[in-house]
Amino acid sequence: MKRFILAAAALFFGAAFLSAQTLPDVKVENMAGEQVDIRTVVTGKPAIISFWGVTCKPCITELNTLNSVMEDWLEQVDFDIIAVSVDDTRFLARAKSMVQGYGWQFNCVFDRNQDLKRAMNVSLTPQTFIVDADGKIVYSHSGYTPGSEQELLDKLLEIAGN
Repeated sequence: MKRFILAAAALFFGAAFLSAQTLPDVKVENMAGEQVDIRTVVTGKPAIISFWGVTCKPCITELNTLNSVMEDWLEQVDFDIIAVSVDDTRFLARAKSMVQGYGWQFNCVFDRNQDLKRAMNVSLTPQTFIVDADGKIVYSHSGYTPGSEQELLDKLLEIAGN
């Protein structure tokens, strides 16, 4: 029960804190193994940023769902998806293999030291954010249930003015 209360408090206060937050200045690793600033991964248009781990089944389900709806959504609004693996060095190869195996058509980066995870107050996965074209965090959601991806599309359309 104590763990639940702490997680709920973190989500509540984290959401309040995030309302005016922009993407932090943190480096992550791209698929080629290069260190890149997360701010350079976001390309000046709205983006969904989803934190995931190789052992998190809801994470994989969410990312597979986003991969399957992405093409249709791009007909309605221009955006990017960035999947951020929070797996450490022991699981890095497995995470990269999963990205290729699932055929995800979006940008995948790796936060093996969990610097980005800490900077964005992520406590549970999947944790999904939407940032606007300026890198301002405008939405945050924890967990995944089938159909909840519609909230992401609705928010993307809202910030795009559609």
